[in-house]
Formats: sequence, C-alpha cells, structure tokens
Amino acid sequence: MRSCLVVLLMSVICLGCNRAEDARRKAVENNLKQIESALKNGHETYTSSEPEVSHVIATETEYYTTGPQQGRPPDGKLPRGTKVSVVEKSGSYVLVKPESGIEVYVAADSVRQEESTTIDVSGIVEGGNQFAFDLYQKLRSEEGNLFFSPSSILTALAMTFAGAAGETEAEMAKTLHLNGPKDQLHDGMHALQAYWTMPDKQKDIRLNLANRLWGNEGYEFLPEFLTVTRDNYGAELARLNFAQTEDARQAINGWVKDQTEDKITELLPVGVISAQTKLVLTNAVYFHGAWSDPFQKDRTKDEDFHLTTTDKIKVPMMHRRDNFRHGAADDLQILELPYGDGSLSMVVLLPREIDGLLDLESRLTLQNLQRWMASVKHEDKVKVYLPKFKTTSQFQMADTLKSMGMELAFDGERADFSGMTGGRNLFLSAVIHKAFVDVNEEGTEAAAATGIVVKPPSAAIQAPKEPSVFRADHPFVFMIRDHRNGAIMFLGRITNPLE
Repeated sequence: MRSCLVVLLMSVICLGCNRAEDARRKAVENNLKQIESALKNGHETYTSSEPEVSHVIATETEYYTTGPQQGRPPDGKLPRGTKVSVVEKSGSYVLVKPESGIEVYVAADSVRQEESTTIDVSGIVEGGNQFAFDLYQKLRSEEGNLFFSPSSILTALAMTFAGAAGETEAEMAKTLHLNGPKDQLHDGMHALQAYWTMPDKQKDIRLNLANRLWGNEGYEFLPEFLTVTRDNYGAELARLNFAQTEDARQAINGWVKDQTEDKITELLPVGVISAQTKLVLTNAVYFHGAWSDPFQKDRTKDEDFHLTTTDKIKVPMMHRRDNFRHGAADDLQILELPYGDGSLSMVVLLPREIDGLLDLESRLTLQNLQRWMASVKHEDKVKVYLPKFKTTSQFQMADTLKSMGMELAFDGERADFSGMTGGRNLFLSAVIHKAFVDVNEEGTEAAAATGIVVKPPSAAIQAPKEPSVFRADHPFVFMIRDHRNGAIMFLGRITNPLE
C-alpha cells in the first residue's frame, strides 16, 4: 500500500464583515487586462518572452472543447491549480491549453496569471515557521507524543485574518507573524499554496489543498471579502441553514471526509455549530508521499526504545544503511529523509542523550534550526534506525492562542471582525486541533483537523564516528518540510512510538 499524508484544517466562523479592498479588485481587473493585452488581436496566438505556461486555473471550472453554446453541457472540468497557456480570448471565454491535453474554452474570470514564480514567499515562510515554533513552545507542556500542522493552522487563520480589523487585526498579525500590507500577504499566501495546488510531475508525491466557505442562508458578506478568499485561497462560498445544526454539521463533515480520503470522518463534534453560526471556513491539505528509498520490511525488528534513562519498551525498529543527508550540532543529530524526488522531506532531530528531549525543545527556535540544518550534508554510509510510529494529538487552542497574544479575537465585547460584513458583533469562541500521523517502511500517513468557532457576544550531539549511526531509540522531534521553500508543514515529537 502506498503511504499518504493528509492534513485537514477546519475553521468554524460566525463572523462580521470586511472593509472594501480596492487593491484586490484592481488586481483582478489588471489580470484580465494582461490577458486581453496579450491577445489584443482577437484570435492571435499567444506569444511572449515569458514561459509558455504563465497562467493557472484559479478555481475549478467547466470547459468546452469547441466553444460554449447556450444550453449545451460542458465537456468536463479543469481542477483548480491547473497550469495553462492562453491561446486566444473570445468574449467572456478564453481558449487555453493545459500542459497536457487539447485546447479548451473556459470562463475568462477562472484564469489568472501565474504568480508563484514572481512573488517572494520567503517572508511568509519565515513568519509561518516562527509561528510554528512559538506554538510548539506552548503545546509542549502536554505529556506524551505531540503532532500538529502549523501550515494548515496558519492557512485557516489567514483566511480569518482577512476579515479582522483594527486592534484585533494588529494582534493577529503580530501573533501569526503576518508582516507587510494585507493585500500582499494574501497574494503571498496564494503563491505559497501554488506550490501545493498545481499538478506536478514529482515521483511519489502528491500535495493538494482545498478550501471552502460555508455561509448561513440569508447572511450577507462583503464582495471584497469573498473575492480575497476565492481568488487567493480558492474558497468558494456554499450556503447552509445553521439553524438546522445537525444537517449543517453533517454536510461540512461530509466534505471534510471526501477531501481527506476518509481520514477525518467526524471533524465537527455535536455542539460546535449553533443557530448563531454565520460562517464556517474549511481547509484541507492532502499529501501523499513515499520515501525516495523505502525501508525493507524484512529488516524491521523489535528493538529497545528508551522512554527514560531507566524505562524501555520493545518497538518495531526500521533499518537502512544508505546515502543520507546527515549532520550533528549542539549535542544532537539531524537526519533528512526525502520523499519522492526530494522536494519534501522529514527532518528528525535526535538528542544525543536519552533524556535530552527537554533541553532540545527549550532550544527549538527558527534561528537554531537554520544553524542545525547548516551542518547537514550528504554522507555515503549512514546506518539509520527509526521506529515505526503512530500517534494522535488533540488540543483546545483558544487559551494557547490568547497566551500568544491573540486576546482580542476571543473577547466578545472587543473583538473586531468587521472585515466580513461591517459589524463588530462576533468573536472567536473556540479553536480545536486534531492530528494523526503514521510512519512506516513505505512512507507517511497523517491527518490533522482544526476548528475555529466564532459566535456573537451573546453566545457563551557529538559528531558521529564513521560509519555514521543514527539510532532513534529515544524521544525525538520531527517535522515535514517543503524543501523548495523551507515551509514547515508538520511538526511534532515522539516520546513513545506505541502510543
């Protein structure tokens, strides 16, 4: 069975409104002008000094092979993120050619200029990684294994941030390390997600992202807010009657189940949605990754894993001797295990001492990680011993986020989410995060879910000797990183592989 990694992020929101964002509207208008300019001769073949594939399908859209005709059903759909080259413009439709496939007609407003190669996402990645470690420092006080998805949490909170205003917006920006102008932030988030949503040709790696807004029937949202969430996050608005709480809950949970290939079946528990709910924001990330070189199952043996200096248990220990990226610094070893073509990898931080986890965690910062990773280099012969492990984590994160500086967002009297509808009568009432990970000989399988609920105020080591040996037989920290941009997608620790 091929391994997969699934992450789901849910945000349940009863929100206010969004101030007009003229910049976003202008961006859309400019995009269409660019397409029209490139195709100014009507049916002229698109030629440019830019790469042939310079546009992308912004939202899932229907296509026609011989041109749209009134009353005629479409010939199929192009998924969001499909790379296309623009061939010609014909009225409100554009003739495009995907990287593989025949030329088809799609609605002009479904095509946007590819931005991932022109927008610098390094600031957002750095801020997101800083948020990841800030959050880890708050969550690590819980005993046992720990696992969560900072990138997925940040995506949902960034969509929520689009509707924040005033001091609430300022607090969220500081806590989440969202720096710079708001419109540039959302453009950057779109570019970052483009790494994950666009079809790729990577070996044994799939990384997809889906977002959706669920609004209460009859509750109006500013067009500018819907434009930001649709164009930058691909989050279309669906309508539900939240007075029918169980029906609404089942509808959202069903979407979640589909997006995560049945890994998360009951994200929203009974009671999370109420008749006061106005909006639910959902985010689902799906990652399917096999090790570049899998571990051989017949080499997995039960071996000791040291829980403490005095207690140990038997666990299935995988083993390989191969070429790895490996390093050592500050009394710890660093191992990088690539997936597929190596664009994503798992990084394991292993303390030299059996009881060294607490010290490692206290020094787990973005600056230290960058320094530790600088010690990593290719080594021809590394003996790797890594336990198979499977674990789940669940957090009530409202108090955690408040302690990190996001107090106003949870204050029923002072919260300002007027960036969605114009009113200041809503606040975040709960943030719930669940995560699951399973690591085995073939790769990694994981799922994570976060719920953000908003209600009205009335609602209540030394350097190893040759050959290098990396024996993860005691507690360690691990993460899954996008090697292309450095984004930390998942972060956690293992204190007991059997829990």
